[in-house]
Amino acid sequence: MNTRTNNDRFDAGRRTALKSAGTGLAVAFLWTAGMGPAYAAMNARRQDADPAVAAADGNPPFAPNAFIRVGADGKVRLVMPAAEMGQAIYTGIAMMLAEELGIGLDQVAIEHSPPSDALYGQPLLGGGQITGGSTSTRGQWQVLREAGAVAREMLIAAAAAQWHVEPSGCTVSRGIITHGPSGRHLGFGTVATAAGKLPQPATVKLKERKDFTLIGKPLRRVDSPDKINGGTQFGIDAKVPGMKIAAVRTSPELAGKLGPVDDSAARKIPGVIDVLKLDNAVAVVGEHYWAAQRGLESLDITWLPGVNAKLDTQALIDGLKKSSRDGPALVGRKPKGEAPTGGKQVDAEYITPMLAHAPMEPLNATVHVTPGKCEIWTGTQVPTRVVAEASRICGIPADAVTLHTQYLGGGFGRRLETDQVEQAVAFARQVSYPVKVIWSREEDIRNDRVRPLYFDRISATLGDDGRPTAWHHRITSGTVLGRWMPGALGKDGMDSDAIECAADLPYSIDYALVEWIRHDMPPGLVVGWWRGVGPTHNLWVIEGFVDELAHAAGKDPVAYRRAMMPKGSRAQGVLDLAASKIGWGSPLPARCGRGIAVGSPFGSHVCLAMEVEVSPEGVVKLRKAVAAVDNGITINPSSVKAQIEGGVLFGLSAAMFNGITLEKGVIEQSNFNDYRNLRINEVPLVEVHQVESDEVPGGIGEVGTAIAAPALANAIFAATGIRLHQLPVSRTSLAQSNDGKEDAA
Repeated sequence: MNTRTNNDRFDAGRRTALKSAGTGLAVAFLWTAGMGPAYAAMNARRQDADPAVAAADGNPPFAPNAFIRVGADGKVRLVMPAAEMGQAIYTGIAMMLAEELGIGLDQVAIEHSPPSDALYGQPLLGGGQITGGSTSTRGQWQVLREAGAVAREMLIAAAAAQWHVEPSGCTVSRGIITHGPSGRHLGFGTVATAAGKLPQPATVKLKERKDFTLIGKPLRRVDSPDKINGGTQFGIDAKVPGMKIAAVRTSPELAGKLGPVDDSAARKIPGVIDVLKLDNAVAVVGEHYWAAQRGLESLDITWLPGVNAKLDTQALIDGLKKSSRDGPALVGRKPKGEAPTGGKQVDAEYITPMLAHAPMEPLNATVHVTPGKCEIWTGTQVPTRVVAEASRICGIPADAVTLHTQYLGGGFGRRLETDQVEQAVAFARQVSYPVKVIWSREEDIRNDRVRPLYFDRISATLGDDGRPTAWHHRITSGTVLGRWMPGALGKDGMDSDAIECAADLPYSIDYALVEWIRHDMPPGLVVGWWRGVGPTHNLWVIEGFVDELAHAAGKDPVAYRRAMMPKGSRAQGVLDLAASKIGWGSPLPARCGRGIAVGSPFGSHVCLAMEVEVSPEGVVKLRKAVAAVDNGITINPSSVKAQIEGGVLFGLSAAMFNGITLEKGVIEQSNFNDYRNLRINEVPLVEVHQVESDEVPGGIGEVGTAIAAPALANAIFAATGIRLHQLPVSRTSLAQSNDGKEDAA
């Protein structure tokens, strides 16, 4: 990661191609079928692709780069390179640009960016226009501030030329350029046209942290007002003249096919317009969703069995266990020195379930296909991939595809996929009118691209002081990276996401061996990115096992961790802070316990301390959650607090209630009745404590989710003496009838 200080000077030709070995989606190149290598990372200055995009945006008089537009009226529009799906990135991006440009957040209008890897490619994701892996702030921190500074210096230069003064005597505040010695003022709009004709500066100087007026302040989100008053348009809200609505059903069996369909009853329902078919799905088109849904329910469908007709969850687990024993292992971390001899051996096995995303806004896309053209309205984390897939399906050039990006009603990684848009385009090709294809909640969950199923074997040898002298962690799973971005796998086939937070432990253990065994899922069972990706799985296993080691050594879990960490490390800092704030060590009532977990995912450092109560019937009550986070320089403390709170609750919901299971090749879960979230009466008090830091910003959107499960499981152990090795939490295993004995569930 780039570690330049705030006042470094930037060379005009430099590309901020940041590299990181520790992000679940960080890679050197993006290479997908039909797309070729990605463009270089985004740049703060004009690029070859800028004129066309500026022209499509109305040719504003001042457009110094891909992100900033200033009109003759002085109004400023900021183009967002990332997708907004509730994580407040539009506010963070606006703050970074506005800080250096010299305006307030109340002075800007926000726009979705058009599809363009060349202009909006994420440096940490190989230059693809991708929002994921908690990379938005990390990958854009330098370049977006530089973009604001470039624009500011050009506007100042235009004003100084008009006044015939030196630019060094001019300052900018709230869109007003002031010449200090003479007291003269000019607004951005007055000099916008002149500034647009100037050469771009070879270097710019960024503000030092002490001079920030926006960054570091708890500011309100720029997208909140419209979301409160109903003005925000999500993909599912899109309205196009002549549009019809389609309800869809895909083969319930993964990899199954569509057989004969009797649609006679459906066509008699008022409002039903048409019935469309694909090889594995059928859609009913109606004047409105109710007619389409009623028509869909009236179809008499024969589904043809596929290769997964006998597949169930236990068979998947058995396959992972066999590969763990017999499969070829890739080494993610090599041990140092000689293997120790003697000591106490501790072994464990962990099973981590498949998970669905279930964003609040079900998947949808509105598509209008006309001869030689395709127009799409949807929310997506991968706009250029959407364009590429529509181009492929329609057999037209990419520049004949128009994507109207919408706000996302939640993503959690699900909208890193394009399958729902591909299906909508395939249906839309069959009709002449625009059609909005909406997946029901049941379709959304049963056809998800699930978080992988994992099986872990982990062991350690404890020395005389109780600390591990040897550590062996073997991870077995499918690979999201290998499917989604195969060129990003290591030369030996290693999936960096599969071992993130496992290969880079916060603990000082010299003889540590970390291995990964690839075990691909059957056809049709597609694995995808899920909020927190690799760290969410690895931290649950590692921090649960560290607690086991502390118990085996007869040590306090906090003191045990602290003793293994390098003194003064950032991980140690958040551990101490969270433990202090929750009152670690103070007495608790019977069947109440505290658990703790610490990790360093996505370039940040986090510790979560949980306090729970477990009833004799095995019901877990979440009493309190205290998080400490060190994410480097904080753009907006309010956003960090909200993301940690939401991420923790998202992770706790998954750990307590959620798992995707299969029976005869069909996902058994379908809606929030059997794939549920924490209810409002179940939500604990959540405290978030932020560490002041001068380090470069880390990611934040997935950090809370990644640390939730291990803190919960460790708290349950402290309350009951029962160690969980499989999620979700089993109420049966926690009931008092277990008599407090450890259970390997």
